[in-house]
Amino acid sequence: MTKIESVSCTVAKIPLDNATAFSTRMVHDRHYLLVKVRTDDGIEGIGFCYVGSAAGRLGVVAVEDLLAPIVIGKDPLQVEKIWKDMYQESLLQGRMGTVMRALSAIDVAIWDRNARAVGLPLWKYLGGSADKTVQAYASGGYYLDGKTPEKLGEEVAHYVSQGFKAVKIKVGRLDPAGEEARIAAAREAVGDDILLMLDANNAWEDLPTALEYMRRYEPYNPYWIEEPFSPDDIDNHARLAARTPVTVATGEIEYGRWRHKELLDKGAAGILQTDALVCGGISEFRRIAALAAGYGVKICPHWFHDLHIHLVASSANGQFVEFFLNDQVLNFRRLVGRQLEFKSGNLMLPTEPGIGFDFDGKAVAQYGSGWTKIGNNASAS
Repeated sequence: MTKIESVSCTVAKIPLDNATAFSTRMVHDRHYLLVKVRTDDGIEGIGFCYVGSAAGRLGVVAVEDLLAPIVIGKDPLQVEKIWKDMYQESLLQGRMGTVMRALSAIDVAIWDRNARAVGLPLWKYLGGSADKTVQAYASGGYYLDGKTPEKLGEEVAHYVSQGFKAVKIKVGRLDPAGEEARIAAAREAVGDDILLMLDANNAWEDLPTALEYMRRYEPYNPYWIEEPFSPDDIDNHARLAARTPVTVATGEIEYGRWRHKELLDKGAAGILQTDALVCGGISEFRRIAALAAGYGVKICPHWFHDLHIHLVASSANGQFVEFFLNDQVLNFRRLVGRQLEFKSGNLMLPTEPGIGFDFDGKAVAQYGSGWTKIGNNASAS
């Protein structure tokens, strides 16, 4: 029986070239947890996750001290058992936050290893269709110093010129009039036939404020309003969904099938944006996608297009992949050895085994903290 012999991890801290604002916060750099799982037949899989803009070391501690000892020695094909063992071991420390993100990264690495072992792209290993592409929307529209509504319009018009039929911008940072000016410029720039998504990044704390903004947004026919409230404020998501014709989308920083079920039961999400690198890995993502299909709800995962292209392609209710054309916001792209190709607004499915890329060794050496290896011959690799 093949066994997992080692788990390696590091955290990469990558500064943004330009500090970038959301509705409620400013980001100067991003921390990514990188994981490698190796089996005794020499096959290695990779996983990763975002662990915030500070304290990325917490992810490494979760892998080293809590999760890796559970994984080592296990049969990599027993993915469900490994997931359950990791989850059970981390009940007191995890279930949400960095520990669950670290669990997600390890779970992804195991799935990647298993797909590589049989020489299949991950999407095909997961039962995906034979289509060569999946739908994508171009994500951007962030707040930057000096970025006028006109410049925002130029940005989204560029996405459309690249063939994208759907674009997303940030909202919620300015007063209602300022926000309307941005959305009006974006809509005028892309025309009426392009889907325009709006992302509030937890901007509002009460329903009257949200409704005040939504009255400004609704005439521009947005496809969805994303994360209007704190992820913990599920009831207000449901109340807003009942009061606006715009679909409420959320779930990108939600954890586990149980919280997703509450979103669905309460009618708080017309679209789920479940992130496999947050919610519990590929294993949990598949459970959540199947659950959502029973409610007639589509899945449009949150960023990390290099992984989520596989999951949208292999989910019956997968709809869109969020795609970033450059490395200015999702600067994880700098750690990736191969970038996805796109054509006419669709992403081309990788044909390489597993996830379809490896970490760029030079970039990891530049931004990383040095690999730590747990398991057989446990010296730094």
